[in-house]
Amino acid sequence: MSTLEIRDLQVAVEDKEILRGVNLTVKAGQTHAIMGPNGSGKSTLAYAIAGHPKYTITGGQVLLDGVDLLELSVDERARAGLFLAMQYPVEVPGVSVSNFLRSAVTAVRGEAPKLREFAKDLKAGMDALSIDPAFAQRNLNEGFSGGEKKRHEILQMELLKPKIAVLDETDSGLDVDALRVVSEGINRFRASGETGVLLITHYTRILRYVKPDFVHVFAAGRIVEEGGPELAEKLEAEGYEQYTKASA
Repeated sequence: MSTLEIRDLQVAVEDKEILRGVNLTVKAGQTHAIMGPNGSGKSTLAYAIAGHPKYTITGGQVLLDGVDLLELSVDERARAGLFLAMQYPVEVPGVSVSNFLRSAVTAVRGEAPKLREFAKDLKAGMDALSIDPAFAQRNLNEGFSGGEKKRHEILQMELLKPKIAVLDETDSGLDVDALRVVSEGINRFRASGETGVLLITHYTRILRYVKPDFVHVFAAGRIVEEGGPELAEKLEAEGYEQYTKASA
């Protein structure tokens, strides 16, 4: 069973300290929700774990099954079993969705999947996410709506089968129907109990569909409170003001 351990992680952007000692453990079969106000460092955590060059690690470790991800390149982190669903997926003109996904699966597994097997898995994944089959031949994220982009992120996650999935505000920009479909995809992914999910969000609405085991409140670059699903309900009722004032 896989485990992601974040130990005293400190991160800066252009010499400005953003993360100030984050400690968090996510085990396979667990879903952790990270909640907090804008600017609290939630997305910085996601991108720092994934290896975005904008973020400078100034201290700490991020271990996946004992291997320090911070010593690996971005592609090595993916092959080690880490996946990041981005808040703002980029457009890639000239590369079709199907070609991108098959290339990604090949890169992570180390060998190309059989074409017939991949086509079957792709169709099943698209059907489950209510994605039009024509979507597979469209350029990656080019002209996609917010809902289409987020469905593609979940499709990618289901095909890659990572050990740990970090979902950065996957619920942003989704209407009620798209939110339900995306949430169902996340629930299918985690149903096996073999993967861990770190779900980053501002709002509790996705947590009505994807029930977390643990909720962590972020403020001023660190975790300031932890609890179970009831903590999300408290945040819905009271907001983040008490945490932002205490961290000021």
